[in-house]
Amino acid sequence: ECILEPLSLPESPGGGAAVESSPYVPCIFCKECYLLAEQNQLLKHMIIEHKLVIADVKLVADFRRYILYWKKRFAEQPITDFCSVIRTNSEAPLEEQDNYFLLCDVLPEDRLLREQLQQKRLREILEQQQRERYDISFHSMCMFCDQEFTGNRSVLLNHMAREHAFNIGLPDNIVNCYEFLAVLQEKLDNLQCLYCEKVFRDKNTLKDHMRKKQHRRINAKNKEYDKFYIINYLEFGKSWEEVQSEDDRELLDNLEEDWSDWEEHPVCAVCLFCEQQADTTEKLYLHMQKSHGFDFPKIKSEHGLNFYQQVKLVNFIRREIHHCRCYNCQEKFQSKGGLISHMEETEHITFLPARSTWDQPQYYFPTYENDTLLCTLSDSEDLITEDQSEDIPVVSEDISNLKALKQSSVLNQLLYKENKSQERF
Repeated sequence: ECILEPLSLPESPGGGAAVESSPYVPCIFCKECYLLAEQNQLLKHMIIEHKLVIADVKLVADFRRYILYWKKRFAEQPITDFCSVIRTNSEAPLEEQDNYFLLCDVLPEDRLLREQLQQKRLREILEQQQRERYDISFHSMCMFCDQEFTGNRSVLLNHMAREHAFNIGLPDNIVNCYEFLAVLQEKLDNLQCLYCEKVFRDKNTLKDHMRKKQHRRINAKNKEYDKFYIINYLEFGKSWEEVQSEDDRELLDNLEEDWSDWEEHPVCAVCLFCEQQADTTEKLYLHMQKSHGFDFPKIKSEHGLNFYQQVKLVNFIRREIHHCRCYNCQEKFQSKGGLISHMEETEHITFLPARSTWDQPQYYFPTYENDTLLCTLSDSEDLITEDQSEDIPVVSEDISNLKALKQSSVLNQLLYKENKSQERF
C-alpha cells in the first residue's frame, strides 16, 4: 500500500467554469464576431459602429477574456457608468456632433481586470516554461548545419551558440521554444537575415552576409520576438527594454522596505475528505466542520498539537483517505464516497485514533506534493504543549565566554614562545 509516485490534489475542485476556448471574439455590443487574429478589424468595427474606443489595447494580456468581461458588464449597466464621453465637433450643430466612449484603465475596474489578466498570463507562461525546461522529448534540427538533436532543448540552443555563434539567450529565459525556432527557420527559408532582415537572392549569399557582418543574432527591436522571452511577461505594461533600463540601485536609497504592494495569493486549499476548495483556511475549516463533522481547530486545541504534529496528522488523514480506509476502524471501502459515508454515519470522522497511530516520522512527508493546506498550518499563540520531545532538534548557538576562550587558547602559548625566541636573537 505504499505510495510509489507523487500525488497531486485536483487544481480546480468542483470544476470551475473556464472561459470557452475559441478562435473568435465577439463584438461587445452586437452579434458580430471576428477571428482573434483579426483584432484590429473588431476594434475598427466598434469605433465606427458603436463609437467605442479602447485605450492601450496592446497592454491587454488576454484580449478575448477582456472583451467577454465588458460585454457582460455593458449588458448590466449603462456604458456611461464605465466610459468617459468624448464629444466631437462640439461647436457644430447638435445633429453633426458625435459622442465617443473611451474605455481605459483610469477606471479602477478596468485597471484591475487588466492586471488580473496579466497575472493569469504570467502564471500560464511560467508553467509552460517549466514544462519545457524538463521536457526530454524535444526534437529539432540545427538551422545552420542540419544536425539533429533530441532530448532537452538546451542541447540544441547551446550547440548553436557554441558552434555557430548564434545566441538567442539562455534556455531558461525562453518560452514556447518550438514556435520560436519555427519563426526563425521560416525567415531563413525565405532568405531573410535574422538581424537586419534584408532578403537575399540565394542561401549562400545569405550565409556569407550573416557571417561577414556578424548578423548571426536576432533583431532585439523586432516585437515579434517579445512573446518568446519571459522578461516581457513579468511586469504589467513594461517591455524588456523598460525593465532593463530601470536602475535597481535606486532601491538602496530607500532604507525602509515598502511591502504595500505585496500581493498575497489565495490559499486554494483542499478539504481532507472531499474535493471542496476554499481560498482561506477559515472557510475550509468551517466547511469540514459543517459538511463532515471534523472540527480541526478543536482537535488541534484539545490534543495540544504543535506545528509538526499537525503536519503529521494532515498527511496521515490524506493517506488513509487515499487508500479508502477508515482511520478509526481500519475498514476498507471500494470508493471514497462509501468511505466518507461510513465515517460520517459512525462518527469515526470526528475522533482521532491513538496518537501512536499517526504521530510517526513517516508522516512528515506530504501525501500530496501540492497540498497547500500544509502551508497554512501554524502553532496557536496560546498553545503550550506538554510533550516537547517531538520538536525538531535545533542546535543552540555557542554561548561560550569568548574572552576566556581566547586567554586559554593554545595559540597564545605558541605565540608567547615565539616572542621569547625572537627576544633572544
